[in-house]
Amino acid sequence: MSTPAAVHAHGGQAPRRRIPARWVAVALAAVLLVAIGLSTHYRSAGSVAASDNRFDPAAFGARTYESEVVPAIRRKAVPLPELVKAMTTDQGAANRRYGIRQGNGPYNFAVRGTGRAGVAKSGLMPVTVPDLPPGTRVSLQVGPAVNGTALRDTAGIGSRRFRDQAEYAAAATALNNQLWGRLLKNLDPARLNGKKISFVGAFGFLTPSVVTITPVSIKKVS
Repeated sequence: MSTPAAVHAHGGQAPRRRIPARWVAVALAAVLLVAIGLSTHYRSAGSVAASDNRFDPAAFGARTYESEVVPAIRRKAVPLPELVKAMTTDQGAANRRYGIRQGNGPYNFAVRGTGRAGVAKSGLMPVTVPDLPPGTRVSLQVGPAVNGTALRDTAGIGSRRFRDQAEYAAAATALNNQLWGRLLKNLDPARLNGKKISFVGAFGFLTPSVVTITPVSIKKVS
């Protein structure tokens, strides 16, 4: 008969070999390095620069208002009586001939005119323009709040120049802010009351009888 294996006093089984603590630490460090490598995304210098090139609305407005927006509106501006007459005769034809449209948005128009200024109220200064159909209400935005996207859209600044709709909206606001700082901030509408003025500006179409113009020029004629 074979000799039975020796048994230990406590439980009859040989004790487990203990793994040195330093081996455990090395294994954990290796696992951690692998996890970091898998979760790290490496970017080229070009992609980093592109992501850090954030849109600056104020800089965009300062760069484009005088150099691009104002010249475009002046170049496209048609006499307001001519435009309103065309609108009341055939709106579709007027849109095609005089309108500027960005995507599926409303038509915008660049206009110029002369009329008698009235009392400004709630940021709008009424202007009585001759040779318009009876009941036509013409107003100029005089601030301090300047609303809408007429400057951006009438100048032909489309959404493809921007990364998203938030930037596109910010561009319109920046151009309105430029208008306020460069023209309207120093304008005293009360001093124009009853005076003959000339104007150049843009507006988005609502109805031929309500024309609310965002001006890029307001001058006293007499």
